[in-house]
Amino acid sequence: MSALACDRAPGTVPNDVMDEYYVQRAIGGAGLIISERILTTQQGTEWPHASRIWNSEQVSAWEKITDDVHAAGSHIYAQLWHVGRVSYPDAPEQKLAGVPAYTLTAISVRGGKFRHVHGLPGYVTPTAIDDPWTIIKQFKEATGNAKKTGFDANGYLITQFLDINSNQRTDQFSRHWLKSLVKMFAVMLSPAGGYNDADKLNLAHITLYVEFEGKKRAAIHDIVESYRHLIKNAKVFVNAGVTPEESTRLISDGKADAISIGFSWTTHPDLVKRTQHGKPLNNIPDIPHLQWGKSEKDLRAGYTDYPEAEY
Repeated sequence: MSALACDRAPGTVPNDVMDEYYVQRAIGGAGLIISERILTTQQGTEWPHASRIWNSEQVSAWEKITDDVHAAGSHIYAQLWHVGRVSYPDAPEQKLAGVPAYTLTAISVRGGKFRHVHGLPGYVTPTAIDDPWTIIKQFKEATGNAKKTGFDANGYLITQFLDINSNQRTDQFSRHWLKSLVKMFAVMLSPAGGYNDADKLNLAHITLYVEFEGKKRAAIHDIVESYRHLIKNAKVFVNAGVTPEESTRLISDGKADAISIGFSWTTHPDLVKRTQHGKPLNNIPDIPHLQWGKSEKDLRAGYTDYPEAEY
């Protein structure tokens, strides 16, 4: 199950409704769950109801969730999250932190307005941090907290250090020096990139012509079919719009080692059971309530109230 951010942690602490959500999907057949984004420190995030993992109350709450997921027969990885240069200095959480919105270099994100804080302008230029070890140590502490809770793995941060648009330092934290660290880790790096004007990392890439003789080109391009045979010493996880039927074919044909499905899990807590029993995926998405911040009346609405199929 892919990471799905539904923002159900008002007050920053995971709760029983979140526990119910993850357990539903573990019982429904998710062998491995990637958690929602979990903030590593107090930051001026666009998502005020995202969960956190920096204090003992938050750690204890996550521990209950991981214990219950394991009891239901699944594994769960933590998606540890630091928003970096998209942090807003005047957001309530950032003010409570008592420090500026730090990032590697003072480069603003290009994009629209800051969400959820009405009346504020678009993204602003963050403050370049003098010592990036501060962020690294905070992330290390969050990693330790994730281990305490019983998460089976964790990660998320290195992309902003490697990206040319967010890191233009010339010291030991320059992106060129940090690329050498990739050889030392087994990590998921987000090779597609491109979000919030982040550059595609180009750690390993294939160039496709998107424009030829001044004209835009479009073509059907199946990444798995085209490049799977080139990958010899790594596991291949396929995601993004994959149906259960496609998943079965990709696994049986040896084109993928695992399939990650996202949105269908949102609306079908028993997704794998439905697929195994030939039941349709016919729950209608409750779009207005996918993220709780858009409707703060009921945490369960559009989250844990999707029915299972009849078996």
